Amino acid sequence: MPVRDRLPLITGAVLLAYSLVRFAVGFFIEFRLPVTGWLPLPVMSLLAAYACLRASRRTDLDAATRRFWRHATACCVLLAVTVSINAHDALGAEGGFQRISTLAACLYMVILGFAVWALLRLPAWERSRSEWVRFGLDTGIILITTGVLIWHFSLTRTEAWASQTGTALPVLAIAMVASVSMIAFTKVAFAGAGELDRRAMHLLSFGTGAAAASASLMPFLESRPQLNTGFLAVPIATFCAQLSALRQARSAGDAQAARPVPRRFSVVPYLAVAGMDAMLLGTDITHSAEGRTIAAATVAITALVVVRQITTLRENTRLLETVDANLRQLRDYQVQLAHQVRHDTLTEIANRASFEEQVTRQLGAGEEFLVALLDLDDFKVVNDRLGHGTGDALLKAVSRRLHNRLRDVDTVARLGGDEFTLLLPGLTGDEAATLLQRLVRAVQEPLLIEGHEMVPRISIGVTASIPGDTPGELLRRADVAMYAAKNAGGGRWAWFDPAMDRLADQDARLGADLRQALARDELRVLYQPIVELPHGGIVGVEALLRWRHARHGDVSPAVFIPLAERNGTIIELGRWVFEQVVAQTAAWQRQYGAAAPGRVSVNVSARQLREPGFVEEIAAAVRSAGVDPGVLVAEVTETAVLGTGAALEAVRDLSTLGIRVALDDFGTGQSSLSLLVDCPVHVLKVDKSFVDGVTTRSPQAVIVDHLIGITSGLRIQAVAEGVETADQAERLHQAGYRYAQGFHFARPMTGEDVGRLLRPAVPT
Repeated sequence: MPVRDRLPLITGAVLLAYSLVRFAVGFFIEFRLPVTGWLPLPVMSLLAAYACLRASRRTDLDAATRRFWRHATACCVLLAVTVSINAHDALGAEGGFQRISTLAACLYMVILGFAVWALLRLPAWERSRSEWVRFGLDTGIILITTGVLIWHFSLTRTEAWASQTGTALPVLAIAMVASVSMIAFTKVAFAGAGELDRRAMHLLSFGTGAAAASASLMPFLESRPQLNTGFLAVPIATFCAQLSALRQARSAGDAQAARPVPRRFSVVPYLAVAGMDAMLLGTDITHSAEGRTIAAATVAITALVVVRQITTLRENTRLLETVDANLRQLRDYQVQLAHQVRHDTLTEIANRASFEEQVTRQLGAGEEFLVALLDLDDFKVVNDRLGHGTGDALLKAVSRRLHNRLRDVDTVARLGGDEFTLLLPGLTGDEAATLLQRLVRAVQEPLLIEGHEMVPRISIGVTASIPGDTPGELLRRADVAMYAAKNAGGGRWAWFDPAMDRLADQDARLGADLRQALARDELRVLYQPIVELPHGGIVGVEALLRWRHARHGDVSPAVFIPLAERNGTIIELGRWVFEQVVAQTAAWQRQYGAAAPGRVSVNVSARQLREPGFVEEIAAAVRSAGVDPGVLVAEVTETAVLGTGAALEAVRDLSTLGIRVALDDFGTGQSSLSLLVDCPVHVLKVDKSFVDGVTTRSPQAVIVDHLIGITSGLRIQAVAEGVETADQAERLHQAGYRYAQGFHFARPMTGEDVGRLLRPAVPT
């Protein structure tokens, strides 16, 4: 600390030492200049005011703490004025320095009251109803105890005191208010208040208490008229205030200063009772008015202490009840949280973490078990068609069906999305087959959800545990088996076979090669003619993508198209195919004019329809090529546009552009005749599976016969796919079909080969 900052403190310490020494020496000698005892008092008050003012100007303190120190500054300044008035009263009085006017006494009480009021304005001190009750009881205890002590030790000499001071009441009031102030300072020091430093409050409390104790010495100065208790009280109080303010200024912004401390047990009431009991034991109660007074005061204090104790106990009881309630609530939260951590929030069955934990436990125990992975077939169609709310309801229904059909020792968990997994301990192969078949049948029973009748289908992959397995490896093998079940048509279960891993590896390598196929110029677009029955004239073509792999040769579209759908390559491939088609269409129109194909069909996948900006890309490509959009036909599958969603909206936008829409493979998926109304269908392509049986008395033939009636009534063109024989062509024409395609008419060919069919024959 710089010397300039230490100078006020040094000055205060010197003046305090001077006052203490002068007071002690005054018992033995009489000073010729009595005023020298009073001079340090206003100076020390102003030094304390200066220190408090500096503390109040610390910007790193909160507003409430700075306000308290401003109030303390005002108290110290008012104290300087008050001791000056007191000095004037004492120096001008006859018979001693103990004289105090009513004005000075009132100012002393105002200072103490103002200090208590400043404390009570601090925001962080708890001022609940119980706190106010305890503070009031403590105040009553202190007032009674202080009054009785002063009366017993000092005011019993009332005549001597009155002759010294003029009246005993002001001094008694000051001592009692000072004691209450000390209690207030102490409470704040223990309870804490904002950034008010507790050690600073300890100093203020000590100074206030010492000042109150000094005031009670007044009757013992009867033989020393040149002394005044203020020579002790004021220097001690002001120097403590100065130290307190300096302490606050040094600890400003210190987190340690404002850190809460535990509530301490209040000994004040019990000390008061002990003091009164000691006086009671040393007094003749029966024959003395003083004894009876002390006894009455002791009873009153004891009653107040009892009331205070009851109040504290009641509050403690309430606090304990609150703590118990909070603990119960915390335990409930812990149970709920533990449940949420281990269970799926939608279906309330076990989640992935819980499942893997149980699998790890089974593996650690060395027990054999099965893991099955289940996936709902075409679940995305349900979400797109009926909304996610219906999809969630379906997941809940499926989870209940699985849970109800399993044994008590089995576990069902939801991994996420529409994937479920089963832990099946202690099953043989035949028992597992029976259980899984029962699960497939149970899940695939029709159910009604929000007014929609559904027949959910699941595909299941199963694998058995082997030594050295991990939960991740088991789920991987089950996943491979599950996709094998899906590829086999879904609605079934399949055991994992090591050969599946080899196929999965091949699939992964083939997928990587497919991503490079465009750059390696391995892809090409072929066109299969669509003819008019019965003469077979070309009315259109369907664009078909083919892949000639550098090592494997021609890869079937049935292999690489689903692969492209799964790994997302279909977006890039579809964009490239459409660019090739519109360029070829423009070339045919330029070269052959009216003889060019009047319909060019392009297959569009569900992934493409859901891709943002897909329709805009198509529109830009058509404009760039200068092709009439009415020539183009977008072929989509019924599962791609079933219901509502982005795919159906994209189809409608394509129709708005003028591009016609063909519904491909109709009748092979979740067919709905309402789709022919909801979707802007211009062409219906009857799947080859129905055409194959058209020449026999089969259900397929019945469907083919009735479909032509529906399409004619709806003004939709019907195209029969996969026509391979003349008998099929003739039978279809008899049934009313006017358009067909298949190997009977032409195989897929290049654009140049299509051009040769379009070019008129040149006479030789």
